[in-house]
Amino acid sequence: MKAFQDYYPENVSHCYGCGSKNIHGHRIKTYWDGEETVTHFTPEPYHTAIPGFAYGGLIASLIDCHSTGTAAAAMYRANGREMDTLPPLRFVTGSLHVDFLKPTPINGVLEIRGRVKEIKGRKVVVESTVLANGVATARGEVVALQMPEGFGNQ
Repeated sequence: MKAFQDYYPENVSHCYGCGSKNIHGHRIKTYWDGEETVTHFTPEPYHTAIPGFAYGGLIASLIDCHSTGTAAAAMYRANGREMDTLPPLRFVTGSLHVDFLKPTPINGVLEIRGRVKEIKGRKVVVESTVLANGVATARGEVVALQMPEGFGNQ
């Protein structure tokens, strides 16, 4: 099964969080799980904020990229299209709000779960939650905006 990010066109696959072409990035992979989406990510020691806990910027970037991937998949689904059909649908962040509920342990796999709150025109609102050992540690809302055709072509 291919992840949402596997369908991104090459010219917009360089994002630090979700781009397959960024060898230094997170390279997250997001999938449908019923009506929700899911990503799993294992923090590295260099993602440390204080010993034992992940840096908040990492958590925000996971929410951000998980949510924009969810937005793309949701728009394809809403339009009755497969993710490999043209023109490609790709989203960027219009707004990112993160609430840190408790410190996120750095050891172990993090699970990021998303759900679509609204699709309106070229905008998709997604709520995503970061879980560590089944406990919610952060929750965010992203307003994702569909990129215009040709954006990212240089």
